[in-house]
Amino acid sequence: MHIAILTFDGFNELDSLIAFGMLGRLRLLGDQDWRVSIASPTARVTSMNGLTIDAHCDLAAASAADAVLIGSGMKTREVAANADIMAQLRLDPARQLLAAQCSGTFLLAKLGHTANLAACTDTTSKPWVQAAGVKVVNQPFIAQGNVATAGGCLSAQYLCAWLIARLKGEEAAREVLHYFAPVGEKELYVQRALQHIQASAEDLLALSIS
Repeated sequence: MHIAILTFDGFNELDSLIAFGMLGRLRLLGDQDWRVSIASPTARVTSMNGLTIDAHCDLAAASAADAVLIGSGMKTREVAANADIMAQLRLDPARQLLAAQCSGTFLLAKLGHTANLAACTDTTSKPWVQAAGVKVVNQPFIAQGNVATAGGCLSAQYLCAWLIARLKGEEAAREVLHYFAPVGEKELYVQRALQHIQASAEDLLALSIS
C-alpha cells in the first residue's frame, strides 16, 4: 500500500510533514506493506520557511500510488501553470484515493477531479478554488467518494484519519489519532476527527439513496 504526499517547492511544512508523520505510524507498528512517500518533481524541494528535504519518489510513482495527498504551499499557482508538471500528474479517483489540503484543493480542481463536488480549502486559497469552478464549504473536512479535501494547516489530521480509515479501517485510524492527540484531550480529539469522517460517509450514503 503506497501513499504519496505531493510536495512542491514553497511547500507548507505542516501539510506535508504532519501527514508524513501520522501516516507513517502504521509502518512503525509493523505493517511492512504500508509505505508513505514524499513525491516531488525534483530530487529536493525547499519549504516556504527554508526547510530543504529529499523526495522519496517522482510524480510518475505518485500517479501509480494507492492514495495521493496534495499538500499546499506558496507556489501552488505556479505549479498549476506548469504544463510539464501537471502532465505528469495522472491521478484517477476511480483507482486511487485523492486528498488535498488548502491550496492543494486548487491543484485537484485544475486536474479536473472536483467537478460537481463541494470542497474545503483555506481562506487564502478560497478565491482561486472558487474561480476554478468549485463550491467551497465553510468546514474543515469533506469527503465525497474517493476524493477528500480539508482547509487549514491543522486539518491534516482529518485527511490522515480518512485515508487510514478507508485503507485500513476505523480502528487503525482511531489508534493513530489517539497516539498523536494531546494528553488530557485524547478521547475528545479522536471523537471529533472520526465524527468528521463519519458525517461525510453518511452524507454520501444519503445522496446515493435519494
